[in-house]
Amino acid sequence: MGDLMTERLALHPISVDEAEQMAAGRPDADARWEPGFPTEGDVSVAKRFLEHCAATGDPQPFGPYVIRRRSDHRAIGGIGFHGPPDEHGSVTIGYGLVPSAQGKGYASEALRALLPFARDQGVTSVKGDADHDNTASQHVMTAAGMRQVGEDERVKYYAISWSR
Repeated sequence: MGDLMTERLALHPISVDEAEQMAAGRPDADARWEPGFPTEGDVSVAKRFLEHCAATGDPQPFGPYVIRRRSDHRAIGGIGFHGPPDEHGSVTIGYGLVPSAQGKGYASEALRALLPFARDQGVTSVKGDADHDNTASQHVMTAAGMRQVGEDERVKYYAISWSR
């Protein structure tokens, strides 16, 4: 599977080799990582991806992606699915950026690319959530077309749906 391209970004599906490097925090000689990459969240995603691959195989296209700037090819964060669609055709997404890449619209741009890709893969709804105090993440989801659909004492829930 190839990269998903946006104006400024390449969303690169993570391979097992790349996930092993991320989990260990040691890039190979060819890797271009922005300082701070991988974040703690990226390491956690890489480890879950490796466990999933060992247990049931590569989940792509419903796995994690590294967000790279096209201008310098540096990895600045990650975005992806928590797994394949459930029995209702729904997936859950997550994303994050290194601090130096935050506030530049990269997360919204990446999510705006991932949503139609999910729809094209037969997904009927995409869900996400953000802590109440994480207004930046809430803005990312609304900027990409997701709507708040609920909340509890800790998080706000967002979704976007399409008919088949």
